[in-house]
Amino acid sequence: MTTTFAELKLAEPIQRALAEEGYTTPTPIQAGSIPYLLEGRDLLGLAQTGTGKTAAFALPILNHLLNNPRRAPAKGARALVLAPTRELAAQIDDSFKAYARHMKLKHAVIFGGVGQGRQVDAMRHGVDVLTAAPGRLLDLIGQGHIDLSGLEILVLDEADRMLDMGFVRDIRRIVALLPKERQTLLFSATMPKSIEDLAHSLLRDPAKVEVTPPSSTVDRIRQAVMFVESENKKAATLLLVDNPKVVRAVVFTLMKHEANKVSEFLNKNGIVSEAIHGNKSQGARERAMKGFRDGSVKVLVATDIAARGIDVDDVSHVFNYDLPNVPESYVHRIGRTARAGREGWAVSLCDPEQRAWLRDIEKTIGKPVAVVTDHPYHSEAAQNSTLRPPVLGGGGGRGRGGRGGPPAGQRNGPRGNGRPPGAPGGGNRRSGARRVA
Repeated sequence: MTTTFAELKLAEPIQRALAEEGYTTPTPIQAGSIPYLLEGRDLLGLAQTGTGKTAAFALPILNHLLNNPRRAPAKGARALVLAPTRELAAQIDDSFKAYARHMKLKHAVIFGGVGQGRQVDAMRHGVDVLTAAPGRLLDLIGQGHIDLSGLEILVLDEADRMLDMGFVRDIRRIVALLPKERQTLLFSATMPKSIEDLAHSLLRDPAKVEVTPPSSTVDRIRQAVMFVESENKKAATLLLVDNPKVVRAVVFTLMKHEANKVSEFLNKNGIVSEAIHGNKSQGARERAMKGFRDGSVKVLVATDIAARGIDVDDVSHVFNYDLPNVPESYVHRIGRTARAGREGWAVSLCDPEQRAWLRDIEKTIGKPVAVVTDHPYHSEAAQNSTLRPPVLGGGGGRGRGGRGGPPAGQRNGPRGNGRPPGAPGGGNRRSGARRVA
């Protein structure tokens, strides 16, 4: 197993940039993937979020560009990275820029929600690396502003999320425009059958690097669930986040309008919060992320579509205001914490209609989630509910209500002796229920 970046035989300008970034030891996905990619192999990489996947594909791409210098084709790109969200696309582009600081690199990022003028200008003479969200990319291809017939390397990042969001047809339309002779990389946090099928259709004799079992959760994340009625969720969320141990938190909701309401409620009660979702303008999303990173915003309230773009190392807590109706999304959500070797907390609020979704999640992650009952909003009805939740559409969600159950012998999960930071008794400034506006 490779123990240092120096052993990976990357070009000197890349090694210098890595040293300046403070990179010394590759993560398992990097150590496993980079040697295959330097050989030009196709690759299927399976690893959870926060494990260093961006560097795993960016570094060998840059190495290829350095060792094979040529001008990018007009309106084209030598390497294309497809990402599911604007925020993730922008962060990948930033990573390429950082790793390539000692080499000449023409790069561009393309996504919707902003005017296309600058994006069209950036592509006019071609770029070495293009990072794009599928929708805007197809739009510009259709207008004749982009030609990918000369592409050398294709990367599908967060492929499972792109499929969940309904991008599979867009991906196949894009792939149909690419040369057959290319290197293709597919990275995913989970491995449902849809990803197996996509990988089989796109990859040629791929190397497979899997550093954690599909759908497993990061060991450093301490998970808990609180059973509450839906009308008490805002107050319970305030109780959780109003705690000095909660340094920086992400709260996940199912619906965009709910994210707005939760954020407004927290702000009204003294917790600096911003909502981030698909209906927000790109400027608003960037301002929210900037405030979250610099610490002026304590809580980011997000929908699943925005989840993959929240790449901040020091998120101490993830709170699920709503459980996701797709178990794999739970894995993606809680992966926002415990990044870069840190520990983290993930606490979920479960109402009666979402009880079956919790059973699906426990089945997927292979263990029960610890139950916390010592709080003023505990609901026995929610904990013991057998309601079948509604089937939700939109956002790639697949209704899964009523399927499966918790592991045998674990009806409701262990009774939590250790309370999550932010739960009553877990270090709050106030005990019991708080009066809220």
